[in-house]
This record gives sequence, C-alpha cells and structure tokens, in this order.
Amino acid sequence: MRPSNSTLLLAGAGLANGLIALAVTRRDPSARIVMFDRAAAPGGNHTWSFHDQDLDTPGKSLLEPLVAHRWNAQEVRFPGFERDFKSGYASATTDHLIAELKRQENIELRCGTEVVGVEPEAVQLADGNRVNGSATIDGRGPRGRDGLILGFQKFLGHEILTRQPHALKRPVIMDASVSQADGYRFIYLLPFDDRRVLIEDTYYSDGADLASSELAERITAYAQTQGWEIDQVLREERGVLPILLAGDFDQFWPRQDPVARSGLNAALFHPTTGYSLPQAAALAEAVAAAWPLDGAAMARLTRSHAQRLWQSTAFFRMLNRMLFRAGRPEHRYRVLQRFYSLDPSLITNFYAASLTLRDRVRILSGTPPVPVLEAMTVMNEASFLRREAAVRANPAD
Repeated sequence: MRPSNSTLLLAGAGLANGLIALAVTRRDPSARIVMFDRAAAPGGNHTWSFHDQDLDTPGKSLLEPLVAHRWNAQEVRFPGFERDFKSGYASATTDHLIAELKRQENIELRCGTEVVGVEPEAVQLADGNRVNGSATIDGRGPRGRDGLILGFQKFLGHEILTRQPHALKRPVIMDASVSQADGYRFIYLLPFDDRRVLIEDTYYSDGADLASSELAERITAYAQTQGWEIDQVLREERGVLPILLAGDFDQFWPRQDPVARSGLNAALFHPTTGYSLPQAAALAEAVAAAWPLDGAAMARLTRSHAQRLWQSTAFFRMLNRMLFRAGRPEHRYRVLQRFYSLDPSLITNFYAASLTLRDRVRILSGTPPVPVLEAMTVMNEASFLRREAAVRANPAD
C-alpha cells in the first residue's frame, strides 16, 4: 500500500479508538492520527480480558503488545457445582495501551481536550478551535440510548496485595456461590501473581446505580471468606456495561447520521457479557484494511460493520430478555449455572458470539431454568419492544 498522508481524527482515546489507531498505523505508518480525550490521561483505568478463541489471528497480533497477563485455564463456581476449563485467557491493561500508543511517532494524543462536536471530517473543541482531517470517528462512549432496551453488568474491583500467597492458580471468571443481591451477583477473580489479585464484585442488574461503599465492604468480606488478609488495596476500577435486551438499530444509529462511530457508541459489544474488546479489535482491522477513507466512507463502513454484528447476535438479545425479564432476579444465577454445565465448545462459541445452530438448540433444550410462559412472552423482539414502549409511555398503568 502506498503512503496515504491522510489524517484520522479520533474523538475519545479509549480501547476502541486506541486499537483503530494502532491498526491503521500498522497498515500505513505515514497516516497522521490525532486522538482527543477530555481526561488528563487516555484509556481510563481498566483491565480488558478475553478468551483465546475470541480473536482471529490478526486480532491476536494487534492485541499482543497490550497483554499484561495470560493464563492457560479458568474456572467457574456456582452453588450447584464448580468446573475448570482448559482454555486460554488473557488480560490487557490501560497502561499497556497508553505505552503502545505513545511509542508510535505518527499518533498524537491530546489529553485534557474536550470534543464538543464531531463532523465527518472535522472536530470542534471546547476551547473554540476546529481541527480538520481526512476522516473522523466518534468513540467517546455511549452518546445515547435511543432505540435500545438495556440491562446492566456493573462492578467494583479492587486489586489487592495479600499478606500471604492467595493460592489462586487461574482466573475465576464467575464465583456465583456468594449471596445473591441486586439481580445476579458473582465475584470475578484475576490472580496477577502469588500475592496480587483483582477482586470484582459484579451484578447483572436492571439499574445502573453503583453503590461503591457497599460493594467495597463486600469485597473485603469476600477476601476474608477466602482466608486472604489484605495488606494493601493497590488500585480500584469500576464499570457499568450495557447488556442489550432489544432494540431498533435504525433508531439507535440513523442511516442519515454522517459521522463514523466506534466502541459503545456504535453498540459494538457482546450483547450478553457487555465486553467490547473482541468487537473493538474486529472494527480496527476493518478500518485499517479499508484505509485511507474520507469521512462519508468511514461512516458507511463503521455503520455497516456494527449492523452486521447486530443482525448476527439477535439470539443473544433473546437470551438476555429471558435472563432479565423471565423469572425472579434472585434466581438469575440458575440460568448461568445451567449454561456453564454445557459442552465446553459451546461455551467457547458463546463468548466468541459465534454460536452454531446446534449450539442454539442445545441452549434452549431440556428443562428451562426460567418459567416457560414468561420466557415465551419475551422471545419475540418486536413484540417486546412494543410492550416496553407502551410501559414507558404509561408508567402508571
């Protein structure tokens, strides 16, 4: 490919735009890339994890410099059983993302700079300046929820240093043996070394409110139940991830919208887990493969990419409706407990959002973990959307 000498403007310096910047740089080192973020440092304070099978080979290559920790197995724990999975798992970190972005001579990070408007080929800054480029992408997080019905996965995490070795050998991606509260609750554990471990108290909830002080107390209490004495809390991270129950894609992202999007602003996340790293990597690969583009072409590419994911994941939205709307919130763990008893290959395909027809039949077969009649009322997405709209229009009814 010949050098483009084009300028890509990225509003937001989080994971999605960071991967786009790195992927485009790999393809075209001459491309000038300017990233704007209102925060003093880009990327936030995050740990992004993924299963080995979530990424294709180019995606793994793109993510490799960002990976801080890697394991060759993982486990889950439920009231009814515990299970190990011999499949790879890895975590990337904000620090590694920032370091990799700063290594690239063609990428300019403008932190502490708020973008107040994005056009197809320009961004407007809060200080009144306007910056022109060849194309723009708006990745400033969710800009609105028009057309979306959401639940939430919310969490508070403490990376702690234990006084004695904690004895964890692999990630515990779900410990749902804890008391249930605010929907479906589980603890997520990442052991970084023999004394450092990230403990996240996580909830699949109807609301997005995060009671940080209460969750911090629960993290401390959980550590005590494991026999861990906390020597120090090294850092804290928190998040509220969208869980997509239903939606109208054209309402969420109108066809006439002339601006390209990325990340949560493009609904590019796994509908059930809320995780966005594999989807961010896939979009980054697509943008890089088509680069250089003007603003209009970039908008068409990113919208088409997001729409294909939307269309291919309708089954996941149906499962989410069953999880959130069929049955009692305190019994949601039963749905996940049954799911994790299924074939490991099915679970792998689920996380990769690539379920086969046989996988889908298997998930829905057998004794359902939610009431059958309630499940049937939420299966059709269009009907569900109409009922939700009616409830919102007449909340007192």
